[in-house]
Order: sequence, then C-alpha cells, then structure tokens
Amino acid sequence: MALDPNMSVLVVDDYSTMVRIIRNLLRQLGFVDIDDAADGAAALEKMNMKRYGLVISDWNMEPMTGYDLLRRVRANPGMEATPFIMVTAESKTENVIAAKKAGVNNYIVKPFNAQTLKTKIEAVFAEKAEFTSAVEQVNASTLVSSRTQRRID
Repeated sequence: MALDPNMSVLVVDDYSTMVRIIRNLLRQLGFVDIDDAADGAAALEKMNMKRYGLVISDWNMEPMTGYDLLRRVRANPGMEATPFIMVTAESKTENVIAAKKAGVNNYIVKPFNAQTLKTKIEAVFAEKAEFTSAVEQVNASTLVSSRTQRRID
C-alpha cells in the first residue's frame, strides 16, 4: 500500500533527540506534515486542535505516558479511530499485551530504521483498509438483505 505523504503525523516523545530521529525517518519516507509533542498531555492538546492521520508515541514519558495517551485517545469519540503506533526501548511481553488491549495499532522497539518504520506504518494502514472493506461488505449485505426482505413482505 502506498503511504500518503500529505497525511498529518504527530510524533510524541519527551526526548528531543528521538523526536528529531523519527521526524527525519518520516521525511525519508516522504512525509511532510509532521508535528511533535513532548508528552501525552501536550499531544492531547494538539489532537484537540488538529486531526492527525497517525500518532507515533513513546511509551515512557512524564507526566502522561504514551500508554495513558493511547487510552485517552481510544476513549475519545472524536479521536478513537486515529492510527496509533507505540515506540519503546522495552520489549516486555506484558507491555505489548497491555498496548494491544488498549487499542494500539502497532508497536516498535527501539532502535529502528526507516524501513522498519515504513513496514509498521504500512501494516497499520493495510489493517485499516481491510477493516474498512469488511465493514463496507457487511453494510452492503445488510442493505441487500433489507431490500430482499422488503420485497418478500
């Protein structure tokens, strides 16, 4: 799947060097609309002001972690469908499971390169396209079924 280079991306990390690294990797992949936030609270403020096509967030931040940000995003009806990738230096199984349960779309363990980031982003949008297609198919079959039912009645 081709990535949309015009999509707005929000990078959330309290370590400015990591923000710069991710920003540069995204630019290598062709992205041009990249914002950043230093923690989850700042990210939520930005997300309330602008709609993002993707959030890439570090797990470990203060005062609001990336995990807390993810949970808040998924609980917010206006943001809940925003694709979200969690980035962390820890590959603890319990963190991966917790993030999946909270609704993360993908998970990247540091360090990573542009190809890894591209693969993870493509996987998120392939999954989103499959989900959208499945919903459209269900809606189409429901519509056909209801039309058929009306003809029978």
